[in-house]
Amino acid sequence: MNKGSETSGIKLALGAPFGFELNAFLSPLGIPCQSPPWGYVAGVDLRQGHIVWEHKNGTIRDSAPLPIPMPLGVPSLGGMVTTGGGVAFLSGTLDYYLRAYDVRTGARLWQARLPAGGQATPMTYADSNGKQYVLVVAGGHGSLGTKQGDSVVAYSLP
Repeated sequence: MNKGSETSGIKLALGAPFGFELNAFLSPLGIPCQSPPWGYVAGVDLRQGHIVWEHKNGTIRDSAPLPIPMPLGVPSLGGMVTTGGGVAFLSGTLDYYLRAYDVRTGARLWQARLPAGGQATPMTYADSNGKQYVLVVAGGHGSLGTKQGDSVVAYSLP
């Protein structure tokens, strides 16, 4: 995570008598100031009001001084999109992956490396023949320190 990026720092809140600072709260080592895990993905039973499954989400591969994919769970910026077939896609983690999860069990079904940070909610669509795709913008996020990019990445679903 990069505290000195071009999108970090004090920002004006137009029309308001105050501003805000957009930075991650990091230690001198460049990691969050609380103990890991730093991010989860979870399935919730809304009828019963309880968490059905929960897993650490993401690795420190792209935010640590050494690119070691330790599964500590990382902060995420962006939500999930869920298909009618019960697969949820998430791309907002600080490591550059799009991941697919089974919404019933929480099992990670698939993951693919993105060319830059995927700090966005993926989308899904079907073409005129009924073939379904998942799409994500890999643009990065300066205040989180992820690599910036300008890619739109699409995958066809089976």
